[in-house]
Amino acid sequence: MSSASSSPNNPINDQQIKHLEFIQAIVARLGNGSFLIKGWTLTAAGIFFAVLSKNLSWKVAVTGFIPIAGFWLLDSYYLRQERLFRKLYDAVRLPGSTVEPFAMNVNDYHSAVPWMNVIRSHTMRNFYGTLALVNLVFLVGGILK
Repeated sequence: MSSASSSPNNPINDQQIKHLEFIQAIVARLGNGSFLIKGWTLTAAGIFFAVLSKNLSWKVAVTGFIPIAGFWLLDSYYLRQERLFRKLYDAVRLPGSTVEPFAMNVNDYHSAVPWMNVIRSHTMRNFYGTLALVNLVFLVGGILK
């Protein structure tokens, strides 16, 4: 028996530990991807806001919603994938888990992590909603101009 075999002090085996490490690496990569998306979003929104502050135009303001919405959806995809892999992680970490060793299939958890819940999550609404609100102010200003 290996040192990480099932016992009261260590209820999971070496294979489960390695599987958990693989899943955690995926979660970390997804989190990093989400961070990069937020950086690109701020860059794109900043460019639109800079242009709008110099030359207020409702047409440019309307166009500014496109990258915000696009990045919102892309970031939501990454967040959903991260949540799905966390569900897989929770299933693998249980002693006597029935998850196939080293399986990375998250299809069983799709119903537990609905798209709309992710898109409307506090994280997404606070970040992208704030940018959309600022863009809306520019749009109203451009219309009233």
